[in-house]
Amino acid sequence: MYFKRLTAALSFTCGAALWAIGLPAAVAAEEPAAKPAMQVLRTCTECHDKTESPVLPLLRSKHGVMADKRTPFADKACITCHGASEQHIKDLSPPDITFHAKTATPVEKEKMNEICISCHQGGIRMHWAGSMHQSRDLACSSCHKTHAQHDPVRDRQTQREVCFDCHKEQRAQTLRASTHPLRAGKVACSDCHNPHGSTGPKLLVKNTVNETCYTCHTEKRGPFLWEHPPVTDNCTNCHTPHGSNHTPLLKTRLPYLCQQCHVPGTGHPSTLYSGTGLPPSAGGTAAAQQLLLKACENCHSQIHGSNHPSGARLQR
Repeated sequence: MYFKRLTAALSFTCGAALWAIGLPAAVAAEEPAAKPAMQVLRTCTECHDKTESPVLPLLRSKHGVMADKRTPFADKACITCHGASEQHIKDLSPPDITFHAKTATPVEKEKMNEICISCHQGGIRMHWAGSMHQSRDLACSSCHKTHAQHDPVRDRQTQREVCFDCHKEQRAQTLRASTHPLRAGKVACSDCHNPHGSTGPKLLVKNTVNETCYTCHTEKRGPFLWEHPPVTDNCTNCHTPHGSNHTPLLKTRLPYLCQQCHVPGTGHPSTLYSGTGLPPSAGGTAAAQQLLLKACENCHSQIHGSNHPSGARLQR
């Protein structure tokens, strides 16, 4: 009780002293002029208030952090990206730059991209100029939602749906029996592809198909004593990466896949036995042995390469 009374007395004394030296007058003094960003924001939010749902979520995104000097809002807020837009303020005509990628002309899209690249350059975007997406007149806003707190294309769980808006064939392939776990969210399109451009084919994150596959499938890299030439050449010789009805992601089932290269020759024939199964000399009408279980893999299990001393014989 004594402590409470002492605290109250000290508070009253300090308050009286501050009043005596004129602190309230200092507090009541005119506030400093608002920063340019705040002035712009006040002007824009006179119309773009809480009823304008596509606009205000920007304030909850990384672009809307005024305290961060790297963001557009740190300097001039909205007009940093949309331009001065003086006519827009006067008569509600469209802003200087709208970022509506679906209705924009190629020239307008180029202007949009220049605004974005003025901040977002280097790193994974250093190969944007001349890339497949840039040459197809895509704008950054074709894939990204800048006014949203949550950008679907940057989320591994939702990224594929943004890509599938254009890549419909790949969407269909991911619905097949054997696929990479895209729909489970364990693999994202950007794990293999760099949509901003790359030095490899098909916007791959590495220079070749095999290098890209080896980032996950390191056990297939080798080096092996006996290598399988199609494997060292290109993984897609045998596999289709987005999905297949033949496991594991094979272009066609065994043994037909193997027989595209391994034509009849010495040793046992690689052609399928005719009739009801094995030839009469083998004693039966059972299914051909090349079709049983894993077919060629019954014996040649190390398809990607082998260190077995007899590998050269087994690879015939």
